[in-house]
Amino acid sequence: MATTSDTAASASTVSRGENVQRVREGLGMLTAAAMRRLDEDFAWYRQLPAEDRSYVGLVAQSGINAFVSWFAEPTDTPHGVGDMFAAAPPELTRSISLQHTLQLVRLMVDVVEQHSDEIAAPGYERELREAVLRYSREIAFSAAEVYARAAEVRGAWDARLEALVVDALVRGDGDDSLRSRVSALGWSGRGQALVVVGETASRLDDVRTAELRRLARRAAGDALVGIHGDRLVLVLGGDGDLVAAATSLLDRFGPGPVVIGGVVPDVSDAATSAAAALAGLAAAQAWPQAPRPVLADDLLPERVLTGDATARRTLVSQAYLPLREATGSVLETLSAYLGTGRSLEAAARHLYVHPNTVRYRLRKVSEITGWDPLDARESFVLQVALALGQLDGDARPH
Repeated sequence: MATTSDTAASASTVSRGENVQRVREGLGMLTAAAMRRLDEDFAWYRQLPAEDRSYVGLVAQSGINAFVSWFAEPTDTPHGVGDMFAAAPPELTRSISLQHTLQLVRLMVDVVEQHSDEIAAPGYERELREAVLRYSREIAFSAAEVYARAAEVRGAWDARLEALVVDALVRGDGDDSLRSRVSALGWSGRGQALVVVGETASRLDDVRTAELRRLARRAAGDALVGIHGDRLVLVLGGDGDLVAAATSLLDRFGPGPVVIGGVVPDVSDAATSAAAALAGLAAAQAWPQAPRPVLADDLLPERVLTGDATARRTLVSQAYLPLREATGSVLETLSAYLGTGRSLEAAARHLYVHPNTVRYRLRKVSEITGWDPLDARESFVLQVALALGQLDGDARPH
């Protein structure tokens, strides 16, 4: 004969089974309600591309399905968010943030709570609400793990891609694929770009490299970091003063020269800036008094001595040819001034003119070329440019 306690246990079993069945039957209603709420409540969802919206919808449906399955067997460990994302590509973690994923979890809880009175068996509404709260807590922890793993994988991939991009720029390979690669690394493409090179301060591990990248992006806007042996290579981009940004990062380099390549219109042209910066670094030791950092274009004479053809063409085209084509005997006067020990009086006697005439013509040289013959360093630049032009004879810019 059944006892009163056996009868109560049997009734409880029946009611529990009825509650589970009713929750299963309400699955379609819960899913439909969740999809409506997604579109109504979340602007970020509406702004996603159609394909990503469909994947987010699958994630939401998968979450509700997983909850209903777990509710039938509550003694098992709740399914993690990894199961929710199983139907979506891993790249979805790039399209929606961890915060957005937690909003999806909160949405699932709200939908179940909102409809608990409709789908739960009488007297079991509280059990259903407590179950979904427990499930959401577990799934929120799992979400954090999924995004941490995704960030770790993405960080490793980004580091390899960044190394490939910087290596390509150092080699001078500015092909059409460069723009898409730097875009994948988060390069905004606003403004111009330049390359800075110098010795590394110490061995840069992943943590120090990430810190340097953050500092560089704060200074310039866009930044890539590369290590080539004992050389640190920074690629900076943005619409601000990139030379000033590079200078602010000076203490991140080791001892020795730090050379800033020329500013170029776009990162796709950064190979040109990299070539100038690397050529300047190779030649910088020939000018011990060079400032730190130093512009690659301020090392043109030293770069010529190392065989840099670009520096040679630049000096001839920017100094010798304009002076040769100018009127007023400026080239002859500069040659006489340099050839007589940089003496105004000696040059005047050589040319049979007044020293003030020599001074006036030298000012014209400064206006034409941008280099001042009366400055010791810049007169050396002009002297090398004249020698190159005379060696080239009827040189013309390439």
